[in-house]
Amino acid sequence: MLYNIPIMTTPTVSLSNLRKTFGPVEAVADVSFEVFPAEIFGLLGPNGAGKTTSIRVMLDIFRPDSGDVQIFGGSLNEAAKNRIGYLPEERGLYKDLKLEPTLLYLAQLKGLSSADARARLEQWLKRLDLYDHRHKKVQDLSRGMQQKAQLIATLIHEPDLIVVDEPFSGLDPLNTRLVKQIMEEQRQAGKTIIMSTHQMYQVEALCNRIVLINKGESVLYGDVAQIKHEFSAHAISLSGQGDFESLPGVLDVRQQNGAWHLALMPGVDPQMVFRELAGRDGVRIERFELAEPSLEDIFVTVVQEEQTSAGEQGSDV
Repeated sequence: MLYNIPIMTTPTVSLSNLRKTFGPVEAVADVSFEVFPAEIFGLLGPNGAGKTTSIRVMLDIFRPDSGDVQIFGGSLNEAAKNRIGYLPEERGLYKDLKLEPTLLYLAQLKGLSSADARARLEQWLKRLDLYDHRHKKVQDLSRGMQQKAQLIATLIHEPDLIVVDEPFSGLDPLNTRLVKQIMEEQRQAGKTIIMSTHQMYQVEALCNRIVLINKGESVLYGDVAQIKHEFSAHAISLSGQGDFESLPGVLDVRQQNGAWHLALMPGVDPQMVFRELAGRDGVRIERFELAEPSLEDIFVTVVQEEQTSAGEQGSDV
């Protein structure tokens, strides 16, 4: 479900023309976006695009080479850091320590008293079905349990800004649903949530706005519904019999619920695809229609278009 953001709301996070290099490697070249209270914002991109580096610069783990970062309307000081919860893709819990004291320690690092930390932790452990495992070492927990424990560490101090990198990693469908419910509760409470994930269907279910980063640059940014509308001529749904693979002008082909879904290259006329199919031996088309593209379609389209453009520019050098 998508939610409108009040026009006059001050952004919780504002990144402008961010750039970060590591020696000769330009990890982030030009990233800009804003995130507002009471929204779940999707930070998307292929592997190595610069998403994690952008997050770490935003959280003051790395210093940018240039650009501006504003958190809660200013620079990130220690008081502001205590208002942030961060779930990294790489788990950061102490594996050889027991779960309960580890989470209590992390909660107190964020400014909670011992009593408050214990009271909140008990509630979270019970809700996430970890209470009976609280005396186990972290390394003895399953992957999904460790992910839920990491989520507790992220949320126990009730942060105003929540940054989660692959929050559904290792979770079964039941726990995935529970984590989605928790994230929606946080949004309803007015919290700002930035979610980085490769699971596009989760982005469609949760996020009202997104930014797509590719090769260190923001290449797509805005409202999910508006973006899907702008790409509405870039997908085809069809059913029938025969070979629907390896079509000119088609970026991606997949089968869903008995129907074929085709993502088209920018500028490709769907009628051209129809004519190509009609001319193939053994192909029978029972239904052929334009479809609303998924975020996965759009992701593939934009990234491959960028790669094609880069290849053409390189060939001219």
